[in-house]
Amino acid sequence: MEKVGVVELPLHYGHVPFWLLERMKKLGKQIATIIIEEYGKEELLRRISNPFWFQAFGCVIGHDWHSSGVTTTVCAVLKSVIEPESFGLGIAGGKGKFSRKTPEEIEKLGDLIGLTSSKTESLKYASRMSAKIDNTAIQCDYPLYHHAFFFTEKSWAVVQQGMNIQDKTARRYHWISENLKSFIEEPHSAICCDIKKENTLDMTSKESREARKISVDLVKEGPKRIKNDFLSLRPIYQRSLKEFLPFKKKEFVVHVLKMPKNINWKVLEEAYEFQPKNYEELLGIKGIGPSTVRGLALVSEIIYGSPPSWKDPVKYSYAYGGKDGVPKPIERKAMDESIRFLDEILKQAEIEKKEKLEALKRLKALVPSKEIY
Repeated sequence: MEKVGVVELPLHYGHVPFWLLERMKKLGKQIATIIIEEYGKEELLRRISNPFWFQAFGCVIGHDWHSSGVTTTVCAVLKSVIEPESFGLGIAGGKGKFSRKTPEEIEKLGDLIGLTSSKTESLKYASRMSAKIDNTAIQCDYPLYHHAFFFTEKSWAVVQQGMNIQDKTARRYHWISENLKSFIEEPHSAICCDIKKENTLDMTSKESREARKISVDLVKEGPKRIKNDFLSLRPIYQRSLKEFLPFKKKEFVVHVLKMPKNINWKVLEEAYEFQPKNYEELLGIKGIGPSTVRGLALVSEIIYGSPPSWKDPVKYSYAYGGKDGVPKPIERKAMDESIRFLDEILKQAEIEKKEKLEALKRLKALVPSKEIY
């Protein structure tokens, strides 16, 4: 997983005023157009997946730098100004009810930019799995309420956000398909939040690899076996359970024991009939939710001695690294690329300004000076 930035996103209510929104759209479209023309549409997706660039872009077009509304507003602005036929880039989803329309929108936009049906289906799968991972495989009390899916014929990116009602903060997740090796093992390009939650279940961690395997094996053995294991972990059974575990008592440490109230036994029966080959297929089954995932993870830890990761996957870092090598050495190439990009934009602006001045001079030479104001 790449190191990511930290940003506080307190929940802000209300709407962006119309006069500001219209300016956001104009400026946002100009910036996106320049990036696409200069570097290509895939580069825009790379920048969208970078939390530093995304946050800076939100500031540039006029949004509060630290508001949770940065995520929803920036994605909505880009969605409204990026024309799929012209740019070859589609943006689906959004906040609340609009997020549930993502599959339908991917199909429509895919037709507009000329994607094959198989490519469209793979994009719909990527959208669904990225949401399932962040809502189910990572359990940190930030249920998703926003999902934006950006895609071209070659790649895709996701920006989605969860909300914690208790502390009134938000957490943003970034994905990019380039170099994505797995949906289920450290797939993010960034996870942004300034709060580390204690006892966060992270089934995407490398540390959870064995717990994922055992979860799949349990499902393939059938719900009866899981039910027996699960019931044995209820408090009235805890004392006798420890006596028969293959650990010495002093070595037996339950990292987190917060059993889910309900397990969807019907969907586990369906999963047993399906016989998933791996954890990704297990998560992809409709109805496998946070409670089922947590229950399987706890059985894996307490009975079979394979604990999942309980560490919050949020990372803290700098945009390009630190001069003393902490948290990583300075990435000179990335830094030089950013400088070159900004320099080119400034030069282009100077050229356009010079051309306008020259045009005015030529106009002045053709028209009597008294008519020029």
